[in-house]
Amino acid sequence: MTTDQITAFGVRFKVQIDDVELGLFTSCEGLGAQVVLEQRQEGGNNGHVWQLPSRVTFPNIKLTRPLTRDTERVARWISHLGGGVRRYTGQITAMTTDGTVVAQWNLLDVVPVRWQGPSVATGTTAVLTETIEIAHHGFLGGGN
Repeated sequence: MTTDQITAFGVRFKVQIDDVELGLFTSCEGLGAQVVLEQRQEGGNNGHVWQLPSRVTFPNIKLTRPLTRDTERVARWISHLGGGVRRYTGQITAMTTDGTVVAQWNLLDVVPVRWQGPSVATGTTAVLTETIEIAHHGFLGGGN
């Protein structure tokens, strides 16, 4: 599928945490990784500074969508965290509106960080949205 075809169809992000499907989201921010570099200066060598890789960090992922019936799934999943937060595996699948899978990311040690439900004010015509933010410790093999 070409980029033009993907743009024409639009992309949605299906989110599943362990065996709980949280539904489709319209926005996904933060998928990525960064290698942290430590700088070391070598005595007597003024020509450059050594850039030594030390660790890989992964930013939090923020998923947003308009308010739907799936909001209840997220609320139920979040309500189970009262008994203690544990780490999950997760999967984010980018797909077109006709269901064609564009890409898939499998996540290791997913931890919910924040859920922001809709803010409601009388007299406004804005679309109600919800946002969920998750942290993770990297990507699992397969599907990436």
